[in-house]
Amino acid sequence: MEFISSKQNAIFKQAFKLSQSRRDRHKTGMSLLDGAHLVCAWLDAGNDIDVVMVTENGLAKPEIAGLLSRSNARKLKLSDELFQELSELPSATGILALIKTPRPSELKTAGFCLLLDGVQDPGNVGAILRTAHAAGVEQVWLSAQCADIWSPKVLRAGMGAQMVLPCFENVDLPAQLKQFSGQVMVTLLDEEACDLYAADLRGDVAVVVGSEGQGVSSEVAALATLKVYIPMQVGIESLNVGHAAAISLYEKLRQNRTT
Repeated sequence: MEFISSKQNAIFKQAFKLSQSRRDRHKTGMSLLDGAHLVCAWLDAGNDIDVVMVTENGLAKPEIAGLLSRSNARKLKLSDELFQELSELPSATGILALIKTPRPSELKTAGFCLLLDGVQDPGNVGAILRTAHAAGVEQVWLSAQCADIWSPKVLRAGMGAQMVLPCFENVDLPAQLKQFSGQVMVTLLDEEACDLYAADLRGDVAVVVGSEGQGVSSEVAALATLKVYIPMQVGIESLNVGHAAAISLYEKLRQNRTT
């Protein structure tokens, strides 16, 4: 196992850029996984690792030793100081992995899809992806204004959902929705909106949730075939977008299970 102690090492410099820059992640098609859980999720999904980096303390952990034995990746040992430069976490996890970012090939025109229209908070995006996978969503489409799903914060919040759920970034949502054959459901505070629990969500549905501040864009809202609101107690103006997404997706799941 090679030992890296210098910031000038080419792999360290690459990993550092991936940890900091959305532009570099997209340009290179590479991402950085931090921690045993994410590395394990990646391997469990049947994916390969390009480079794995560990600390001395990490090598002593049985969980990390087991992960190393599962991969033929190039293995490097980093000093604690260098490892901490690559991690946003206050306590070093002991393992990092360089991976090729998955690129799904084809957007669906039917089925159960979730669309994120300008959701910018990394914690919200990650939590929504995790919920979407649990609720049986088949694809997620994200507009260009959304947080990068391969950023460290979104990866942690999503707990690896990106690795098993096909996600498309930088999607022109209005253009793609025009190709979708099912219902387009948008949550709106609109006089034309109906109670979510009175809506028929059976069959093909694209569920759209909007940004934290502005909600769904006017261009996307104009394409809605089903406008709904989530019933709330008087005095409550809105829900966190992650909670709204979870309620909507699980109502769709509930109706699927009763058909």
